[in-house]
Amino acid sequence: MTVQLTLPPELEERLKLEAARRGISADACAIQTLDQHLPRPLDERRAAAIAMLQRWAQDVENLSEREMAENAAVLRAIDEDRLSDRKLFTDILKDAPK
Repeated sequence: MTVQLTLPPELEERLKLEAARRGISADACAIQTLDQHLPRPLDERRAAAIAMLQRWAQDVENLSEREMAENAAVLRAIDEDRLSDRKLFTDILKDAPK
């Protein structure tokens, strides 16, 4: 694919300087920079996992007060039964109903 961009002079200069620093052409530097910073395509399993996590986050937002209190009680019990003094859910529980 061929893409033609008109870069602002300052950005063009930065690209040229970075390319020279790396010892490559400005085109190669631009391609490497885009490759490093653009998100990778999601494979089917990753996309499914992300969708599941997003559904869970939405479910949490729609919990009743009773359900939120029950969840908080479970998290408190987990924290209390830990062998470590380091609690896992302090951020979650600070505003949770009791």
